[in-house]
Amino acid sequence: MVISDEILSRITLKHDFMKKIKKTIRLQLILLVFILIQPINVFGQANEITESAKLSGSPVDNLPSYVKLVSGFGERPNWSHDGKFILFLDKPMGEVYELELATGIIQPKTRHFNHYGFTRAEYLANGDILLSGPNEPFDPTDEEDRYKARNMNWLYVMDKSGKAPPVPLNTMCAEGPAVSRNKMRIAWTHRDRQFPEFGKNRAKLFMAEIVYEDGVPMLSNQREIFDSKQLPFTLGDSSLETQSLVPPEDVKVTFTVYTINEGNNTDVYMVDSETGEYITITNSSCCYDEAEGIFPDGLHTLVEHASTHIKAWPLIDLYKLKLDGSGEMQRLTHFTNYKGYKANQGVISDDGKFMSFQIGKDNTEPGEGFGFLIMDLEEAAKHLEGFKTYDD
Repeated sequence: MVISDEILSRITLKHDFMKKIKKTIRLQLILLVFILIQPINVFGQANEITESAKLSGSPVDNLPSYVKLVSGFGERPNWSHDGKFILFLDKPMGEVYELELATGIIQPKTRHFNHYGFTRAEYLANGDILLSGPNEPFDPTDEEDRYKARNMNWLYVMDKSGKAPPVPLNTMCAEGPAVSRNKMRIAWTHRDRQFPEFGKNRAKLFMAEIVYEDGVPMLSNQREIFDSKQLPFTLGDSSLETQSLVPPEDVKVTFTVYTINEGNNTDVYMVDSETGEYITITNSSCCYDEAEGIFPDGLHTLVEHASTHIKAWPLIDLYKLKLDGSGEMQRLTHFTNYKGYKANQGVISDDGKFMSFQIGKDNTEPGEGFGFLIMDLEEAAKHLEGFKTYDD
């Protein structure tokens, strides 16, 4: 039988068409498998996801084995030096409580005296507690009054026994101080809102030691360690805030500068208190980067990080940031994979093995928490990706 050229041409075309179909199907199957294997766990390693792709429910409903919820309420956790207790606030400008991890027992620490609430509570190196809070009444239902109270704070030292009222240190503090884990040394911020004589949009950082005379705590050798005028730009309304003293020397201090140049980005800085020299740790125009708890190795800090392409105050997750100025960080949480949630206010235990952090939610007061958790960092390291930069 003789097959015409026309028929052969049709057969060849059909064969080529079927080959293309099969190749397309194979590519689609590969793409489908790739999509299906992408991690969706709250502590997975996927990049930031779009709002429409976010998960419903709570991240607490999908915790891995190396993370556990230790309190269903509270905010701003702070480790005791032996790792057996966590100090925390019940709400913004609220009471201070202490959780014993072994038993789950929670004890009030500030109910034995009258006060107007506290914004911070942190263990000092000797076990006493440093408190920061307003010293006059304010209307908690008025947003402007609450905003003023958050900034017009005073520092106090409360004896670890918790039987006597705290002793004032006679200095103001913008929100919260930086506290050494090794020495009786603290650093804090003064802003123009507290001291109008500074001039508009100006802040200064101070450092001092806490000494005891006849059992009474007081500040000694108070000195200015940084002036915002050293920065190559003018501070916006949000100003700057101290965060941590860098171990083991506790000479350098990490701090955060918010909404730089009236823009969307927030960056982490570090200043040497002896020389006044400072460096920019993150320097990312794309992002919100706020320093949190320091690692005991003195080489890393926790940072709250998120893209600011859409807004200056985004929902954030916690990362481990190198302090060498490279901007490299390792993602630790993925709470923002869930609609309306964030992970923030992270602190590291003195042995560097555990992180405590809180559950945050959208459209709430800055720093407000809804319970806190503990992450086993050694176990988590087996599941986390490495360090990378986020500079675009």
